[in-house]
Amino acid sequence: MTESNVIEEVLEFIWTQREEGSDSIKRLLATEEIIDAGAGAETLGEMERDSLIKMSGDSVRLTPGGEKAAESIIRRHRLAERLLVDVLDIEKDTVEKHACSFEHSISALVADSICALLGHPPACPHGHVIPRGECCKKTSAMISPLVVPLSELSTGVRARIVFIAPRTFSRIEKLGSLGLVPGCLIKLEQKKPVFVIKTGETTLALDPEMVKDIYVRKSG
Repeated sequence: MTESNVIEEVLEFIWTQREEGSDSIKRLLATEEIIDAGAGAETLGEMERDSLIKMSGDSVRLTPGGEKAAESIIRRHRLAERLLVDVLDIEKDTVEKHACSFEHSISALVADSICALLGHPPACPHGHVIPRGECCKKTSAMISPLVVPLSELSTGVRARIVFIAPRTFSRIEKLGSLGLVPGCLIKLEQKKPVFVIKTGETTLALDPEMVKDIYVRKSG
């Protein structure tokens, strides 16, 4: 783990610890993820010299600069959790470790794109608040996600397949054999009793379970 990633882990913990009503340095240094990250008292000393935190006794708090940096990493982490759970169908109980790796590799710009894609979610899958980003400040109300499951599309609407998140490999093979791949333009003709879509000159009837794997963006 790089030095910057270690600092981000500490900032993230201080933020989440504060949400729980604690600011204990002793608790921070005894936490498994902080130990695994290789952070210790020396790390905290460096962060204080860099004006990211302020320590007093067993208490640690974020400075204005630290607050801004912590807010960014918390936002990226919780948006990563939402993406993994809502789009990739990762179990909520196991998503934390995946998000911890993902959060360090995405920029604020990518985080805003994920946020817009998901419709500016207010909270992570565990119910913790997701700090607002620049993309959220451009609108006073929550907007519809840019990308939605095909099952949520209204009949008669044209859309382009953005990605497919199948539960099984055989399902993605089946969809591919039908010509349903990312980039494909479709029109939803019917939703009951089965889903009927049209792509080019071909009309297809799809099982509702299969439709859940297909994510689209409205065309036009």
